[in-house]
Parts: sequence; structure tokens; C-alpha cells
Amino acid sequence: MADPMRLIAFALLAVSGPLLAQMADPTRPPAAWLAPAEDARPGEEGAGGFRLQSVLMSQGRRPVAVIGGQTVALGGRIGEATLVRLNEREAVLKGVDGVTHLFLTPDVEKQMIVTPKSRKKGKSGPVKGSP
Repeated sequence: MADPMRLIAFALLAVSGPLLAQMADPTRPPAAWLAPAEDARPGEEGAGGFRLQSVLMSQGRRPVAVIGGQTVALGGRIGEATLVRLNEREAVLKGVDGVTHLFLTPDVEKQMIVTPKSRKKGKSGPVKGSP
């Protein structure tokens, strides 16, 4: 006769398999990023539905951006727009419609973290009550 603990363990494994398969992948990009650029409404993701997907800043080389699947060097053109400025999180396009800012993570809002100041000057170390 089979051990009851083995049966319980087997039953838990059999039930948990399909549940784990339904869990969302935490490394998967947001659904809006996976939709084709043609489906994007103009202005929602930038000019003409362009999306900033990556920024490559190599030392000694001209910086490039991957916008809508195309590699564009600083000063290069994508569609009717020219890539005029580029940093680690933003690309600026200038075209006939004006200036458009594309952000690498448009839905992420940065906030400064303020840490409590030490009560006594010159004393360093962890703040009391913090891990």
C-alpha cells in the first residue's frame, strides 16, 4: 500500500502544475509594448506610434536608439523625424509636427527617497529602528 504522505505530495504537484503555468511572467514586457506600432494611437506612444525600445551609449562611439524596431544613430532619421537628443532614458525627435519625447519607461514615475537625518552631527551608522 502507498504511503499517504506520498499520495498527498503527488496530488499537490498534480494540482500546482497547471496553476503555475497560468501565472504571469514577471520578465514579460507590458502588453502595450508587445502590440504592433500600427495599432498604437498617434500621440499615445510618441510620434506616429514610435516606441523607444533601447538606448546604446558606447564609449567612443555615436549613441544609438532602437525606435520601433529600427536602429537610429544620433542625428539620424526615422520616418519624417530626426533624432536630435539622446540620453539613458529618453530620445528626442524633431520633425514637421514639432518635438517629440520618447521615454524608455513611459509608465514609470521616478521619486526621490528621503532618508531621515541623524540626530547628532558627526555620528554615522544605521538609523535606529531600521534593518
